[in-house]
Amino acid sequence: MEGKNYALTTIRTRIKYVEHFLAKVKKEDIQVTKPDVLKFLEYLKNRRTLQNTSRRHFLNAINCYFDCLLQNGQIDKNPCMLLKIRGQKRKTLYKIYTSEELDTLFDNYYNVCVRNYDYSRYRYSEQKERSALAKERNAVILSILINQGATTGEVAKIQTGDIDLTKATLKIQGGRHSNERTIPLKATQIGLLMHYLQNIRPQFMEYQTKETDKLILLLPRGNGNRQQANDKYIANVFSFLAKNLQTIDKQFFNFLQIRASVITNWLKTTNLRKTQYLAGHRFVSSTESYQVNNLDSLIDDINKLHPFL
Repeated sequence: MEGKNYALTTIRTRIKYVEHFLAKVKKEDIQVTKPDVLKFLEYLKNRRTLQNTSRRHFLNAINCYFDCLLQNGQIDKNPCMLLKIRGQKRKTLYKIYTSEELDTLFDNYYNVCVRNYDYSRYRYSEQKERSALAKERNAVILSILINQGATTGEVAKIQTGDIDLTKATLKIQGGRHSNERTIPLKATQIGLLMHYLQNIRPQFMEYQTKETDKLILLLPRGNGNRQQANDKYIANVFSFLAKNLQTIDKQFFNFLQIRASVITNWLKTTNLRKTQYLAGHRFVSSTESYQVNNLDSLIDDINKLHPFL
């Protein structure tokens, strides 16, 4: 689990789950069988009245433990193999944007909030300059969200060295819940990123008190021109951008909806494994969960177009 960058708290919790399991079955780990695991899961359901989500956490921990024993040659077969907790809560379904609708969402944001924004409400020129910088930066953030399907946390970690404009690629760093991957940039992003790196980001750097390679920079809070921007306020950037998008498009809900749309669109044009890589999913089951969006879209098309309905 350490090799897969699991958090220390997660590792400790899973160890505790495994210890509880072994104490309950009262067997040496190499003697545990599949019926033992099934009996334990039944115990969690009936005696401890745990819901499926909690029982799944136990099963994942036990499965991880026996996978380790299997890899080390201590057992011949993982007793958790093919076991799965059914009836888990589905992911929230959103209005799924098509690729064209995502492009339109970005274009509308850029036209309303960047190109044609009315700065007359600002009394001081410095306020206007900061607002203009923030909106240019937010356009870059939105472009990455709707084209590379990154999470907000992944966008916040991108460094300037992760962008290769010559090869037109963007490297997204992995984390506790995602894998590292390199995703192609769209042609429409090249000019936007070049303008940001050459003209906008250097102006952000004037407000920083120390050197940084981060792509997304913050402006200082308050009136101090050289006050160091605190990274803990990055959430405010995404919150402000989300409010802008909700004003522009009433169907926009949150950035998880954007990511779900991007992954669903990938599934329409490429295979499951390639989509898993692009999305940074550690398990293919995570990618498969987005296939329900494809099914719902197909049902809508049938309801609209089928001649007998």
